[in-house]
Amino acid sequence: MEQNNNLDTEEKNEPTDSSEYSTAETEDQDESVVQENHPAHKRRRKGSDTIRHVIACAIFIAIAFAVEFVFHIKVNFLTFDAKDAILSIGAMALGPISGLVMSLALSLLELITISDTGLWGFLMNFVSTGVFVVISGLIYRKWRNLVGAGVGLLCSVVSMTGVMMAMNLLVTPIYMGVDRSTVAGMIPSLLLPFNLLKALLNASLVLILYKPSVTALRASGLIRSDGDGKKFKFGKRSVLVLILGVLLAAASVCLMIFVMKGSFSWT
Repeated sequence: MEQNNNLDTEEKNEPTDSSEYSTAETEDQDESVVQENHPAHKRRRKGSDTIRHVIACAIFIAIAFAVEFVFHIKVNFLTFDAKDAILSIGAMALGPISGLVMSLALSLLELITISDTGLWGFLMNFVSTGVFVVISGLIYRKWRNLVGAGVGLLCSVVSMTGVMMAMNLLVTPIYMGVDRSTVAGMIPSLLLPFNLLKALLNASLVLILYKPSVTALRASGLIRSDGDGKKFKFGKRSVLVLILGVLLAAASVCLMIFVMKGSFSWT
């Protein structure tokens, strides 16, 4: 009898399998949390995020540079291309500071490769692109929804148009070797409408391309998901934004070609 009682006591004192598994799982979870919070792990994760960020910036710069060889619209001595739209998408996804850096990098790349306007052209390109890209990225960073995107793009259109009027009055007389009064005379008929239509066309391209572009980058792991990182769905809102973007783009192109006597070409 004493032997049986001892066996019963030993069985009662043995832990059950479920308690063992629960304890082991808790220990694994605690160890995982400790590893994630370890300074070395944080440094590695930060370094990995930085590399992905730089790669994403490089992709936007490369695409923006490539579209300059795909198509453009030329009106008098002024030229439209879609680089501002590409970099604006990058700024909205990666932040306004990254947008400014991408604008500078692209302008420098143009200066040493395809530009025939020298430092004055570099200055005009950087200011034009930088204003459009940074303002849209800055507002969207603070207001990450469809309304924020619309307000940011509208502010970009107005700001870029106004800034380029001032830049044309300051730089174009030097670049073209003409009087400032001559440049001022071109504002109502050429400089103002062209820059306004250029900004509107770039804004419309952002409306069309932003969501699918950023969704693809998130799927590739180049940028992290956030409050705006929902899976892209072609719902009613997406259809309305797409229609608005297409109509705005079509109207801007038609005005450039038929009203301002521009020429559209693929290269």
